[in-house]
Amino acid sequence: MSTTSEQLADLSATTLLRFATAGSVDDGKSTLVGRLLHDSKSVLADQLEAVEAASLSRGQDAPDLALLTDGLRAEREQGITIDVAYRYFATPRRRFILADTPGHVQYTRNMVTGASTAELAVVLVDARNGVVEQTRRHAAVAALLRVPHVVLAVNKMDLVDYAEPVFAAIAEEFTTYASELGVPEITAIPISALAGDNVVEPSANMDWYGGPTVLEHLETVPVSHDLTACHARFPVQYVIRPQTAEHPDYRGYAGQIAAGAFRVGERVTVLPSGRTSTISAIDALGESVDIAWAPQSVTIRLADDIDISRGDLIAPAADAPATTQDVVATVCHVADQPLSVGQRVLLKHTTRTVKAIVKDIPSRLTLDDLSQHPSPGQLVANDIGRVVVRTAEPLALDTYADSRRTGSFLLIDPSDGTTLAAGMAGESFASAKAVVVQEDEDGWDF
Repeated sequence: MSTTSEQLADLSATTLLRFATAGSVDDGKSTLVGRLLHDSKSVLADQLEAVEAASLSRGQDAPDLALLTDGLRAEREQGITIDVAYRYFATPRRRFILADTPGHVQYTRNMVTGASTAELAVVLVDARNGVVEQTRRHAAVAALLRVPHVVLAVNKMDLVDYAEPVFAAIAEEFTTYASELGVPEITAIPISALAGDNVVEPSANMDWYGGPTVLEHLETVPVSHDLTACHARFPVQYVIRPQTAEHPDYRGYAGQIAAGAFRVGERVTVLPSGRTSTISAIDALGESVDIAWAPQSVTIRLADDIDISRGDLIAPAADAPATTQDVVATVCHVADQPLSVGQRVLLKHTTRTVKAIVKDIPSRLTLDDLSQHPSPGQLVANDIGRVVVRTAEPLALDTYADSRRTGSFLLIDPSDGTTLAAGMAGESFASAKAVVVQEDEDGWDF
């Protein structure tokens, strides 16, 4: 079985949208998600019955749609979201994978998890409170993770009498801030998740708004994955050598294609060794194919016997990334314990994990004005900062701007395996407008 380039191009356009919701505490994220699921007829009868029963037990007359996503007992008892809640639903126009992320500052790390693979982020704002620090933090995370589309959902418009000036002021402030971070597309929508205004159906209370509802935007936002244009990358996960009578000389390299496409006969380079060879065969689902593309899991065979093991990276010889032991990146610190200069860590990049040491933390981001506080010495939970890491072995690392998959990494505590930080290699924000604040001898910032 073989696949042509034309077929690959047809498959590059997808009907699947991955998106994440974020916002400050009590902005109504879970209610919005529940409303989306309920009004799009994506809730099973027994799920709705369970929510109705739970709502009655809490003394509520109407079903609390937030309970459709707040699945943990602690979440239901406190009325908050703690963990990332993933939901899968579909409409006739598109399939969706949704990550409902927490709003509390101490759970900002969960937004990094939810938004790392998202093509769109919905950032909620309470119309009564406007843009707050956590709103800026979520916008910064979305920008750092290069989420291409951001929706500002100004929620609880019913509590401000559906006033257009309130919406306009919040939309202008957020758009200005997110644009400075380099967010490429921002769409502002006034909603009431509780009442259902502009979530699935257009609102009769806001005739001054002529844009799409939340669901309409989700269904129509362009999401294109031109897989043939990506830098092809194949991290080796496992070496297959059956050494049986049927396959005495079989040597295959199994894994998931991280980006791009590979073809039989293509000249490739194995990193970090730098050895080159030619793809002699590609096996997918028990059959030989002429071409394979991300995110397929395949086995690649090479014409030459090369010492290859888990963690090596196969890339086209004409488009192989440079290897380095000095990683300069922006990180979101997600652990309770701080990250300090001189700390020994493990760096996990695709299937490769190497020893490393934090050589420097040049700056920490100040969210209010996007300035960079120089030489903080350490990063604490939910901080965003620049780091310089020296690895014990070379890494084939792309910049995050070129590849969200092979430009990202994790810093891990070697003593207990705790994830310390999520890193994005290369330049941080797309616009790179952040300014370094000079510090005088007394430690005051100007």
